Amino acid sequence: MQKGPIQEEFALKQTAPKIVGSGVMIGGDKVTVAYDLVEQMEYLYVRVVKAKELTKDVTGSCDPYVEVKVGNYKGVTKHFEKKTNPEWNYVFAFSQDRLQASFIEVCLKDKDVVLDDLIGRVIFDLVDVPRRVPPDSSLAPQWYRLEDKRGEKLKKGEIMLAVWKGTQADEAFSDAWHSDAAAVGSEGISRIRGKVYLSPRLWYIRVNVIECQDLLPSEKNRQPECCVKVICGNQALKTKISPIKSVNPMWNEDLVFVVAEPFEEPLVINVEDKVGSNFEFLGKCVLPFSTVPRRLDNKPVPSKWHNLEKYTVVEGEKKETKFASKIHLRLSLDGGYHVLDESIHYSSDFKPTSKLLWKSSIGLLELGIISATGLSAMKSKDGRGTTDAYCVAKYGQKWVRTRTIIDSLSPKWNEQYTWEVHDPCTVMTVGVFDNGYLQGGKCSSIGKVRIRLSTLETEKVYTHSYPLIVLQPSGVKKMGEVQLAVRFSCTSYINMLTKYTQPLFPKMHYAHPLSISQQDFLRFQTTQILSTRLGRAEPPLNKEVVEYMLDVGSHIWSIRRAKANFFRLMYVVSPLMAIGKWFDQICHWKNPLTTILIHILFVILVLYPELIVPTFFLYLFFIGIWHYRLKPRHPPHMDIHLSHAHAVFPDDLDEEFDTFPTTRGSDKVRMRYDRLRSVGGRVQTVIGDLATQGERFHSLLSWRDPRASALFVAFCLFAAIAMYVTPFQIVALLTGFYLLRHPRFRQKLPSLSTNFFKRLPARADCML
Repeated sequence: MQKGPIQEEFALKQTAPKIVGSGVMIGGDKVTVAYDLVEQMEYLYVRVVKAKELTKDVTGSCDPYVEVKVGNYKGVTKHFEKKTNPEWNYVFAFSQDRLQASFIEVCLKDKDVVLDDLIGRVIFDLVDVPRRVPPDSSLAPQWYRLEDKRGEKLKKGEIMLAVWKGTQADEAFSDAWHSDAAAVGSEGISRIRGKVYLSPRLWYIRVNVIECQDLLPSEKNRQPECCVKVICGNQALKTKISPIKSVNPMWNEDLVFVVAEPFEEPLVINVEDKVGSNFEFLGKCVLPFSTVPRRLDNKPVPSKWHNLEKYTVVEGEKKETKFASKIHLRLSLDGGYHVLDESIHYSSDFKPTSKLLWKSSIGLLELGIISATGLSAMKSKDGRGTTDAYCVAKYGQKWVRTRTIIDSLSPKWNEQYTWEVHDPCTVMTVGVFDNGYLQGGKCSSIGKVRIRLSTLETEKVYTHSYPLIVLQPSGVKKMGEVQLAVRFSCTSYINMLTKYTQPLFPKMHYAHPLSISQQDFLRFQTTQILSTRLGRAEPPLNKEVVEYMLDVGSHIWSIRRAKANFFRLMYVVSPLMAIGKWFDQICHWKNPLTTILIHILFVILVLYPELIVPTFFLYLFFIGIWHYRLKPRHPPHMDIHLSHAHAVFPDDLDEEFDTFPTTRGSDKVRMRYDRLRSVGGRVQTVIGDLATQGERFHSLLSWRDPRASALFVAFCLFAAIAMYVTPFQIVALLTGFYLLRHPRFRQKLPSLSTNFFKRLPARADCML
């Protein structure tokens, strides 16, 4: 009884926003056509440029600032100390749907310790304010003579202003001070502005450590056990101990790292000698990335010998010791790989690093972030719950961040963004966050949405309200809904279809593949580099935001995910099981009419075997046509049933949200370990059973059981002779009639072939 309301709560909802792209709103000016995936928002813009010839106060100084008032809203610029000709070049944006005034008052004031003095003001009537529609040029600011409180013109003092009406399509929108953020001080404005970020270009650097020559260990009579430690920024990897224990060790081992442009730190190679449980430093080589060659294919780059430097400390000073130790390296920046920063299953990009290998784009992805409704309160303010929400969208190397809507559980952004598409089988991620940096905290995640482009029809606008679903220690929870408009436009349908025949990754991933452990290590380092670089932007895209968008930590064990994947597997194999049950019912004559029809079809296919393959494909064709009427009409979204989040136990959630390594008590960890052993034991049994069946097939001709192999070989000889002298149609008919025989001719004991197969030897008895 609860399944219906639960599904309705977490379901995707069709919406009908007033946007041009959806066809709900017809017509419109240039602005609505350019921003056709979002609702049009009207703003009153005031640009304060500068002032001149300001009068000084009784102290002989002037600390001017500008205050713009529109009804109950007031925006203030920063003040300058002792300056009579200040320049601000600051833009204020007042939302017209909240205006409760008929005029604008621009006051120029002198900041004072006790009470700020009014220098002068300018008043505009809203009726006279012009409207600007891009792509028209921006409105030219003009000089206005300041007035006193009585409305009389001052002898000295002018201010340069521009006042106009526009929409969010205006160029001044992104950098303006917004009236809905009036509670944020001037120093916090940069924290709430919307921005576009570009991920740094990431490279894989391959260090092939070949050999060393003429090393000088501390003990001359001992053969050194050497290894090479390579340090690249915060990454460090070691080779194995050289199998050749001498002063000329060899490795020929590859170490792969991730680096980002611009390259800030050099590559450091240390040669170390293992003495007992410690490592003794034998030499060092520092290589700048400017000397590392770049390669685009699998052709090897030339190797080089490098000098190893060794420093000794003499009376607190470093003294260089010159000697002839060298190291042989092959270095390359591999631009033919795609550096993974997301999971392969929902990656937004597969292009190689080098732009020389990029193909032309196949289309355009447009996203309209319209609004959110019913957001959960993420913090308290004045005794009530509130949220300062903003959205982050990632596709490829381009990240976008909307402006923060202050103190609203139903924010409206109405911002539109565009990406080039190079592969339709990619996924865009949109996350909603609470801006916690205004209170000195961290940004909290509210939820996210993934949209796979290949599930979208081209040129169609999808307007839906997506549920923001998160899994918390208390269980699954809906944090609100985000309303998006998405359109995937294709420039060349032929090029897009050609993509389906090409490899998913660049050629280097197949010519010189990376191991699974390397991929895991490199992806972790990639996310750390992106978090650091994007966190240094202004405003920063913080580490917790980047890691949430990239799903860092999703690979850690969770019994909930294990159950979800098990049920996914069962769903995939269920059609095969259904076919098996259906065939068993046919063989046991559960429905005599169907069984007779199957007999007739079987006889036709045996008599005319050339119809078997065409009939099979024709059957698949009709199934595809029949399922066309059931095709999804909306993009996929987060599914709590698929994730097995609706029926998860509290202890399972506590285990999933536990830190790594664990912080729980020994009794709790022991119980979970026993449970993991139980689950792992069942998985181990299933894998062992599958291996056993395969080994039995292998033992048919391996003569591990000489009597069984002799029987099988003799059967093969007899079958070959019988098949030679008997027409194939007769053999096929007899076999089919035997399988489809009536239940009165069946027995409950297993068949001869089943008995023979189960008696074949496997290698399970050889295991400890």
